[in-house]
Amino acid sequence: MTTPQIDPTVEDIYQNIVDNLSFGDRLRLAVLILNDLTQQNVAVIDASDTWTEQDQLDLASFSLQHANALFSGEEDMT
Repeated sequence: MTTPQIDPTVEDIYQNIVDNLSFGDRLRLAVLILNDLTQQNVAVIDASDTWTEQDQLDLASFSLQHANALFSGEEDMT
């Protein structure tokens, strides 16, 4: 399997901007991008792959627990 070619501009944006963002900012950026893509009704997006509101809530919950564990030094959040 070949690796898809990435536009140098996209690679530059990732390396120079996204890679320097904090974990929380990267997560917020990912949410913005994914929400934008799902609202555009892009033909290449299979509707069965879109995230439900519950999926988004589960991801946010997990992400917040993970960030809390990282920043508080605790690993078990139960």
